[in-house]
Amino acid sequence: MSFYLKAAAVFLLTLMSSSISIKETAMSSLSTNTLHQDAQVIGLVSTAHGVSHFSQLLLAALFPWLKEAFNLSYAELGFLMTVFFIVSGIGQALAGFVVDKVGARTVLFAGLACLGTAALAMSLAPNYGVLLAGSMLAGLGNCVFHPSDFTLLNQRVSPSRLGHAFSVHGISGNLGWAAAPLFMTTIATLASWRVALFSAAFVIFAVLALLWVYRALLATPVAASAAAHPGAAHDGSALNFMRLPSVWMCFAFFFITALALGGIQSFSSSGLRALYGMSLALAATAFTTYMLASAAGMLMGGFLAARTTRHDRTIALAFTVSGVMALIIATVAVPAWGALVLMGMVGLGAGIAGPSRDLLIRASAPKNATGRVYGVVYSGLDGGVAIAPLVFGALMDANRPAWVFICIGLFQMLAIVTAINVGNDTSKRAAAAQAV
Repeated sequence: MSFYLKAAAVFLLTLMSSSISIKETAMSSLSTNTLHQDAQVIGLVSTAHGVSHFSQLLLAALFPWLKEAFNLSYAELGFLMTVFFIVSGIGQALAGFVVDKVGARTVLFAGLACLGTAALAMSLAPNYGVLLAGSMLAGLGNCVFHPSDFTLLNQRVSPSRLGHAFSVHGISGNLGWAAAPLFMTTIATLASWRVALFSAAFVIFAVLALLWVYRALLATPVAASAAAHPGAAHDGSALNFMRLPSVWMCFAFFFITALALGGIQSFSSSGLRALYGMSLALAATAFTTYMLASAAGMLMGGFLAARTTRHDRTIALAFTVSGVMALIIATVAVPAWGALVLMGMVGLGAGIAGPSRDLLIRASAPKNATGRVYGVVYSGLDGGVAIAPLVFGALMDANRPAWVFICIGLFQMLAIVTAINVGNDTSKRAAAAQAV
């Protein structure tokens, strides 16, 4: 815990101080990185990641207002989110190539600019078509964050602190999810939904301005290396990473875990109400418990990830606990308050697996292909989240709330198989490289 406290203090003090030499700090080698520099980079990248998750729920939080303002059906409202994640998923797979070509910092700034512009445009939307176009632009902005963020963290943070870096990065995403509904609904209630979206645009552009001020800290040598090998993009070598089985197993891992996450986000509250007769407030508390426990799990996972190289084993243990807890919820063998506790355990297990998951991908990525690998792999996350509401919604329509939690548990356990396969494949490649 001392690392996180020190890192937070260093990051905040740095932002308040104007006397540091950013350029000299940013260009120092990773072998001489200090906690000071690592905390700055982690703080900046994680702040951007929090904004991306914040932006994912801007429209969802405003559905009651948008439905009334434009006389929309629930299907039309849901389509706004489907379009967002389809664009984000396709774009994410492509964004990794752009990151490796022109650099993570440039792509990250472009993504934030797209998100801010989308929020601003939607705040002025005269009809549903503009909302739809804004959702597409927001999806395009959202697609860049994982390949950009993880490339920056891998290149600008000391290897010994990467477990903690991925932990903070994951927590920032959860905080973004948690902040969006509160921020948007509060402003929409006090003013209007247009003011809420305008305020969100202001927040996004403010973060972009912050990153611009400290842009030297986010400089990477990627663009320079790409320029030094201009033929690489044309001889097929840029796609060689796609031949690795571990890359596609990582994609499958993200797709499967996203199905479970999408089920929890979309229908866990409805499922708990149907199974346990919970009030709406208590069911919402159960989801909040899941999110808080997931954040706590990421803190724990950062320490575990820093102490092992077999990250697949950490993932297997964490998801086993998480999956079993989901299956117990489905049996209705506990009282309502017990289901609340079990939801926390599901979140804890998922959170613990987070940092190890990201380090597992890093280990499977070939040299100089980090952006491409993270882009392709994380597109599975968007794909799973886009499909999950259809799957779990059909279960709820069929009056099968128990199967919501059964599927969540089964998906998490199925993900263990892919994680172990990735770990084994990566170990074999590392052993073969050493033998050569």
